[in-house]
Amino acid sequence: MVIPDGVGIVLASRLNGGVIRRRITGSDLFGALNAKMNEQRRFSAFFLGSTEETLSAIRVKMAEQFPHIKIAGTYSPPFRSEFSENDNRAMLRAVNESGADVLWVGMTAPKQEKWIFENVDKLQVQFACAVGAVFDFFSGRAIRSSPIFQSLGLEWLPRLLREPRRLWYRNFVSSPKFICEVLVQLKRNK
Repeated sequence: MVIPDGVGIVLASRLNGGVIRRRITGSDLFGALNAKMNEQRRFSAFFLGSTEETLSAIRVKMAEQFPHIKIAGTYSPPFRSEFSENDNRAMLRAVNESGADVLWVGMTAPKQEKWIFENVDKLQVQFACAVGAVFDFFSGRAIRSSPIFQSLGLEWLPRLLREPRRLWYRNFVSSPKFICEVLVQLKRNK
């Protein structure tokens, strides 16, 4: 599942007459789906991405907040811009051998979305979703922006100020490039 996590997607949809009118963040979906799975007491989840330390913290927090979800497994892939064939095979093997119902992928964007897209036909899960920084938020390793920034579509701003080296490219190159492409598409459509 791909969700409209960023305000740019909402803006693009509105400008082009689309149906997306509000953001649905990875945190929102993660919390809501886990709550529903916990109620039903029959689902398992796999966590792919981040560090071993963060994944261990997720295991503890899941046991506290969602005790009826079985943790089928976790896997911390190597930190690279692109995965090798061996890396990819190891990730697929870990996920598929776990028997998980749900796959949460917490890598950076757009790497996580590309990985799911390239491997969706090989995955043996019922549901896979890229949730980015949710692993860090849920585990307590990072703090989510305040609800005021979230409601204004500026959730990215405090994160950029806290992590400028990591997030400058996304906010000052990728995002403006996306908006330019949206405007070009809008002009073509008219």
